[in-house]
Amino acid sequence: MHEKEGIKNKSYSFWYYGWKSFKKNKLAMIALIFLTILFLLAIFFPIFSPSHYDDQFYLEKAYSFPDDENWFGVDAVGRDCFTRVIYGARVSLGIGLTSALASVLIGVPLGALAGYKGGKVDWFIMRIIEVMSVIPPVLVGIVIATVTGGGILNIVFICAVFYWVGIARLVRGQIMSLKNEEYVKAAISFGASSWFILKKHLIPNTISQIIVGLVLTLPSAIMMEASLSFLGLGVQTPLPSWGQMISNGLYYIFYYWHLPFFPALMLSLTILSVSLVADGLRDALDPHLRRG
Repeated sequence: MHEKEGIKNKSYSFWYYGWKSFKKNKLAMIALIFLTILFLLAIFFPIFSPSHYDDQFYLEKAYSFPDDENWFGVDAVGRDCFTRVIYGARVSLGIGLTSALASVLIGVPLGALAGYKGGKVDWFIMRIIEVMSVIPPVLVGIVIATVTGGGILNIVFICAVFYWVGIARLVRGQIMSLKNEEYVKAAISFGASSWFILKKHLIPNTISQIIVGLVLTLPSAIMMEASLSFLGLGVQTPLPSWGQMISNGLYYIFYYWHLPFFPALMLSLTILSVSLVADGLRDALDPHLRRG
């Protein structure tokens, strides 16, 4: 009897319970489904699309409103707006993910070092974090983009320079709460180096915080790209970007509302969805906030 009960009571991983908790958040699940569809469209639609983002197939239909053939209408030079919006999703999401990963590569080592070493190392890194926190990233981004001429690599660099701060704070706090655990003391007693302890014990146990920080960085990076492209300092034509499309469409907003509306809608829905997924992940992966 006891053996049967032991078989029934399976032990599940931390990630199983996290996913189970995340699924109970309906808004986060809807947002995740939307983002999944958007990612799949951004990856595969350009492969099967009959037109390129710069093809002027519909020149005779310039400024046309949405219809069965052109779902988001046609722009001023005869390009299909739906195709350009999907290509813009590829650009915006690609820049957002690359910037978030770059921020992780900077923020995780610095946050782990500050949390584990403490003392002067922690003081020095925290002073850098405080300075970076009060500098407005968009204004500095405008200055850097103006000097360098903009472009995708410059946007990624600007985002990485500013958005590692939040990830470093999350990792630092988690490391500080873990470094006094028994398994860490045991590793120290066996002569393990600080690098070994961080790499093998502490950083792997902060992976949930790193994932949350990564997702929280995404909307900021996407908004930075959209802001700079809106001002003409980000992604350069003819490569489409949501911010750039909104900027170009504002000239016609009172007559051809569809030109700025659809890229603005996609940008808003994407930022909202990423924020909802980040909140859902934070609640699901935090044992103190997890629901059932």
